[in-house]
Amino acid sequence: MKIGELAKRCGLSAHTIRYYERIGLLPYADRDRSRQRDYDASILTWIEFLGRLKTTGMPIRDMLRYAALRERGVGTEAERRQLLERHRAQLRVHVAELQANLLVLDSKIAGYAGAEPRINTNDASPPRRQRKSP
Repeated sequence: MKIGELAKRCGLSAHTIRYYERIGLLPYADRDRSRQRDYDASILTWIEFLGRLKTTGMPIRDMLRYAALRERGVGTEAERRQLLERHRAQLRVHVAELQANLLVLDSKIAGYAGAEPRINTNDASPPRRQRKSP
Protein backbone atom coordinates (compact mmCIF):
# COMPACT_ATOMS: atom_id res chain seq x y z
CA MET A 1 0.00 0.00 0.00
CA LYS A 2 1.16 3.52 -0.71
CA ILE A 3 1.87 6.04 2.00
CA GLY A 4 -1.45 7.85 1.49
CA GLU A 5 -3.45 4.70 2.05
CA LEU A 6 -1.32 3.78 5.05
CA ALA A 7 -1.90 7.24 6.50
CA LYS A 8 -5.67 6.82 6.12
CA ARG A 9 -5.67 3.37 7.66
CA CYS A 10 -3.45 4.12 10.64
CA GLY A 11 -4.50 7.69 11.37
CA LEU A 12 -1.02 9.17 11.09
CA SER A 13 -0.13 11.80 8.55
CA ALA A 14 2.17 10.94 5.65
CA HIS A 15 4.63 13.42 7.13
CA THR A 16 4.63 11.54 10.46
CA ILE A 17 5.09 8.20 8.70
CA ARG A 18 8.11 9.56 6.82
CA TYR A 19 9.45 11.06 10.06
CA TYR A 20 9.04 7.75 11.92
CA GLU A 21 10.87 6.01 9.09
CA ARG A 22 13.67 8.59 9.11
CA ILE A 23 14.30 8.30 12.87
CA GLY A 24 14.05 4.51 12.89
CA LEU A 25 10.67 3.82 14.47
CA LEU A 26 9.45 2.33 11.21
CA PRO A 27 11.56 0.11 8.99
CA TYR A 28 12.44 1.49 5.58
CA ALA A 29 9.63 0.70 3.21
CA ASP A 30 10.20 -1.17 0.00
CA ARG A 31 10.02 0.99 -3.12
CA ASP A 32 8.07 0.29 -6.25
CA ARG A 33 9.30 0.96 -9.78
CA SER A 34 8.54 4.64 -9.46
CA ARG A 35 10.48 4.78 -6.14
CA GLN A 36 7.36 5.31 -4.08
CA ARG A 37 7.08 3.65 -0.72
CA ASP A 38 5.20 0.38 -0.82
CA TYR A 39 4.10 -0.87 2.61
CA ASP A 40 3.09 -4.35 3.63
CA ALA A 41 -0.15 -4.52 5.62
CA SER A 42 1.76 -5.93 8.60
CA ILE A 43 3.13 -2.43 9.26
CA LEU A 44 -0.32 -1.50 10.60
CA THR A 45 0.14 -3.81 13.58
CA TRP A 46 3.52 -2.26 14.35
CA ILE A 47 2.17 1.29 14.05
CA GLU A 48 -0.72 0.42 16.35
CA PHE A 49 1.74 -0.94 18.92
CA LEU A 50 3.86 2.21 18.65
CA GLY A 51 0.71 4.24 19.26
CA ARG A 52 0.04 2.30 22.43
CA LEU A 53 3.57 2.89 23.65
CA LYS A 54 3.21 6.59 22.91
CA THR A 55 -0.22 6.81 24.56
CA THR A 56 1.12 5.16 27.69
CA GLY A 57 3.90 7.71 27.90
CA MET A 58 6.92 5.74 26.78
CA PRO A 59 9.71 8.18 25.97
CA ILE A 60 10.72 8.32 22.32
CA ARG A 61 14.25 7.16 23.18
CA ASP A 62 12.81 3.94 24.65
CA MET A 63 10.54 3.49 21.65
CA LEU A 64 13.57 3.87 19.39
CA ARG A 65 15.51 1.40 21.54
CA TYR A 66 12.66 -1.09 21.32
CA ALA A 67 12.37 -0.61 17.55
CA ALA A 68 16.12 -1.13 17.12
CA LEU A 69 16.02 -4.32 19.19
CA ARG A 70 13.03 -5.55 17.19
CA GLU A 71 14.90 -4.87 13.98
CA ARG A 72 17.83 -6.97 15.21
CA GLY A 73 15.56 -9.97 15.62
CA VAL A 74 14.90 -12.93 17.85
CA GLY A 75 18.08 -12.72 19.92
CA THR A 76 16.89 -9.47 21.51
CA GLU A 77 13.66 -10.75 23.02
CA ALA A 78 14.97 -10.72 26.60
CA GLU A 79 16.04 -7.07 26.28
CA ARG A 80 12.72 -6.14 24.70
CA ARG A 81 10.84 -7.86 27.50
CA GLN A 82 12.88 -6.03 30.15
CA LEU A 83 12.24 -2.71 28.46
CA LEU A 84 8.50 -3.38 28.37
CA GLU A 85 8.48 -4.60 31.98
CA ARG A 86 10.16 -1.36 33.14
CA HIS A 87 7.65 0.67 31.19
CA ARG A 88 4.77 -1.36 32.60
CA ALA A 89 5.98 -0.73 36.17
CA GLN A 90 6.17 3.03 35.50
CA LEU A 91 2.76 2.93 33.87
CA ARG A 92 1.23 1.17 36.89
CA VAL A 93 2.57 3.89 39.19
CA HIS A 94 1.12 6.53 36.89
CA VAL A 95 -2.26 4.76 36.74
CA ALA A 96 -2.34 4.56 40.56
CA GLU A 97 -1.65 8.32 40.72
CA LEU A 98 -4.41 8.97 38.21
CA GLN A 99 -6.81 6.77 40.21
CA ALA A 100 -6.04 8.75 43.37
CA ASN A 101 -6.63 12.01 41.50
CA LEU A 102 -9.88 10.63 40.11
CA LEU A 103 -11.10 9.85 43.64
CA VAL A 104 -10.40 13.41 44.72
CA LEU A 105 -12.28 14.74 41.71
CA ASP A 106 -15.21 12.38 42.37
CA SER A 107 -15.41 13.55 45.98
CA LYS A 108 -15.24 17.18 44.97
CA ILE A 109 -17.95 16.75 42.33
CA ALA A 110 -20.16 14.82 44.74
CA GLY A 111 -19.70 17.60 47.29
CA TYR A 112 -20.88 20.20 44.79
CA ALA A 113 -23.85 18.03 43.92
CA GLY A 114 -24.77 17.78 47.60
CA ALA A 115 -24.68 14.00 47.49
CA GLU A 116 -21.96 13.73 50.13
CA PRO A 117 -21.08 15.93 53.04
CA ARG A 118 -17.84 17.75 52.61
CA ILE A 119 -15.00 15.89 54.17
CA ASN A 120 -12.26 18.45 54.05
CA THR A 121 -12.39 21.83 55.60
CA ASN A 122 -10.15 22.87 52.73
CA ASP A 123 -13.29 23.10 50.63
CA ALA A 124 -14.89 25.70 52.89
CA SER A 125 -14.90 29.31 51.82
CA PRO A 126 -12.12 31.37 53.36
CA PRO A 127 -13.20 33.51 56.31
CA ARG A 128 -14.03 37.09 55.47
CA ARG A 129 -11.48 39.60 56.55
CA GLN A 130 -12.66 42.60 58.39
CA ARG A 131 -10.96 45.88 57.90
CA LYS A 132 -9.41 47.51 60.88
CA SER A 133 -11.14 50.63 61.99
CA PRO A 134 -9.10 53.74 61.32
